[in-house]
Amino acid sequence: MMAIDKKIIVGLEIHVQLATKTKMFCGCELVFAGEPNSRVCPVCLGLPGALPVMNRQAVEFSMLTATALNCKVAEFTKWDRKSYYYPDLPKNYQISQYDLPIGSNGFIEIPVGDAFKKIRILRAHLEEDAGKNIHSGNCSQVDLNRAGTPLLEIVTEPDMNSPEEVKALAVELQRIVRFLGVSEADMQKGHMRFEPNINLHITKDGQVYKTPITEVKNLNSFKALEKSVAYEVQRQFDEFMETGQCLKSGNKKTFGWDDVREVTVLQREKEEAHDYRYFPDPDLVPVVVDEKWLGEIKTRLCELPLAMQARFVSQYGLSEYDASVLTGDKETAEFFDSAVKAGGEPKRICNLVTQTGLKIANEKGCGVAQIGIEPQRLAELVKMIAAGQISATAAVTIFVEMTGSKESPEQIAARLNLIQKSDAGELEKIVDEVLAANAQAVADAKSDGKKSKKSVGFLMGQVMQETKGTANPQVVAKILDAKLKA
Repeated sequence: MMAIDKKIIVGLEIHVQLATKTKMFCGCELVFAGEPNSRVCPVCLGLPGALPVMNRQAVEFSMLTATALNCKVAEFTKWDRKSYYYPDLPKNYQISQYDLPIGSNGFIEIPVGDAFKKIRILRAHLEEDAGKNIHSGNCSQVDLNRAGTPLLEIVTEPDMNSPEEVKALAVELQRIVRFLGVSEADMQKGHMRFEPNINLHITKDGQVYKTPITEVKNLNSFKALEKSVAYEVQRQFDEFMETGQCLKSGNKKTFGWDDVREVTVLQREKEEAHDYRYFPDPDLVPVVVDEKWLGEIKTRLCELPLAMQARFVSQYGLSEYDASVLTGDKETAEFFDSAVKAGGEPKRICNLVTQTGLKIANEKGCGVAQIGIEPQRLAELVKMIAAGQISATAAVTIFVEMTGSKESPEQIAARLNLIQKSDAGELEKIVDEVLAANAQAVADAKSDGKKSKKSVGFLMGQVMQETKGTANPQVVAKILDAKLKA
């Protein structure tokens, strides 16, 4: 039988829109939903005689991201013109960085199973975005509001070997740029776009065949990214199985992704670097990075999400899943961390934040840190659970109430009559009354049969009902156990 094995090879290009107030080379304001062509000027319209001016914040955001990705930040870089016909970029060239990117030779770690895998970063370079083509019926229109938006393009080495690894890298990179505050990374707004380069190394009867590399353009969701890679892998393998060889057709090919049919669609042959006729932009001065400037940028680095996630597991004993949910965004992670440092028990805080806090935040359209509860008050609430003053169920009720009140958790618990009764003498009287009123359940509870556990639960429920849920379950259970064994 013919032995066939395939290895998936994927490199990824990621375009990250930087969260500056203005465009890369002019003073036009960046607005996502502005009236079409309302945020334009002679520079981004490419009018004769208009001169670009570099956005310093965009450069610093790029330096910060490159540092976080363990890249070498260039001491000297320049701006290049990438000549190409763009229907949505009036100059007919893009200002980019070619041979001297702002960052190079870095790496990013991604979770793969129970371990981490290092994916090498080839380069991170800064450029301007094009506008947006709007197609309706038989006509097309161009909105140039986005033209000139600062983009950081991050290019990985082809180190990923599955659709799942590609998605994991995209998710991790989104977390990083959000933690750094350099991008909102909202894919629905086009802040992040992915372009995987995919091919297969197929081993057949000891010989290795390499399929041509294909690029899938402008993917703006994790789902589309993972599915398009999986589809393209299968398409290339099926083509090899049908022909028995890797078809050679010259240049790399560029594909689009049809979200409806969930297939890749051939668009054009991919250009090589020499096709773009790069040359230094004569209107912009080079960027020179000295040690002082780079040192100041490095002071802006924060604890990155993967490191914080690992710390939450090792320091606070959380599961990997809980830690990953909490570090989904920086504000939630810091809110949780602050509440724990204020004296709250980590797992209980985690449960309240992830199971109730995130739901409330989603309903309000804000982050957990903005729902109206300070970390200190959350820590006080959790301490009340640990002290047996309230039940975990009551804590959820109080948590929700705290979002609309500045009262302390103790005041809310008292107002809502949620303080647990823990006085053994008072609870013993109630237990005696319940036992006297349920003779058959008592007899069943004292038996060794299947009814015993069920009857004990029934008696516990009767006590909780008599106290309207305010009895401390642990105290009640202890009293019940002693009386049933007497």
